[in-house]
Amino acid sequence: MTPFDRAVVTPKGELVSPYPNFISVAKDGYRAYMRAGCNGCHGGGGGGGMAAPLTNLRWIYGDDDDTLFRVIVLGTGRLSPNGAFGKFGYRRKSSEAVTGPMPHFGEIIKKDEDVWKIIAWMRSVHCEERATGC
Repeated sequence: MTPFDRAVVTPKGELVSPYPNFISVAKDGYRAYMRAGCNGCHGGGGGGGMAAPLTNLRWIYGDDDDTLFRVIVLGTGRLSPNGAFGKFGYRRKSSEAVTGPMPHFGEIIKKDEDVWKIIAWMRSVHCEERATGC
């Protein structure tokens, strides 16, 4: 099952990272981030570019595991195939100067494990400044 298929068939709120100690896999996550080409829009260090920075203290759709997994694999707005992301009822919680839709990566990233590791790396960037910490 591709990460895209998993996100489509799993009920909202049930996608949970297998890496509660995200720091332990953050380096692997960074490598997966770069392999998937996320740096093309979010920058090599996650500081943004033509897409929102991953270094923000608040993320546009929220920061729970389920939401982050679906943002990555389903994409958002008009770039989410058949409106898959919107069908789960997600809405923006904040805005950003750069707010274009996120393309779906759920068939580009072949394994759930890599998506979770990317999320682990995202959480590690400036985590000491977030309310949830490291």
